[in-house]
Amino acid sequence: MSLLRQASVAARAVSRSAAFSTSSVARKDIVQDLYIRELKGYKAPPAAKDAHVGVVKAYALPPAPKAPALPTDLASELAAYDAAEPTKADAPKVAATGTENVGQGAEAFLEFLEADLPKAEVHH
Repeated sequence: MSLLRQASVAARAVSRSAAFSTSSVARKDIVQDLYIRELKGYKAPPAAKDAHVGVVKAYALPPAPKAPALPTDLASELAAYDAAEPTKADAPKVAATGTENVGQGAEAFLEFLEADLPKAEVHH
């Protein structure tokens, strides 16, 4: 029995000692320490007072817009516009592509779609 008592007393003594400490020893990272020390010691060079010259453009307000002038004889200009007729010379010209019925209405387009296409000869 005395052997069991001595074992339990020894176990208690060991458990109370720092041999089984739950806190881990923090390892130091030398590279990280050097990096942080250099960051803390960095001094930015002072900017010159005229550093912005040539980089920033001077702001100038645009000129104020002028109100449009109304024509003096509005009735005659409207009459001239109404009298003018559009000419076919102003319309863009479309090159012929072999589709004669295109642009002649929906019926002509439907007839074009229903027409049989010429069959190409098969060469072997």
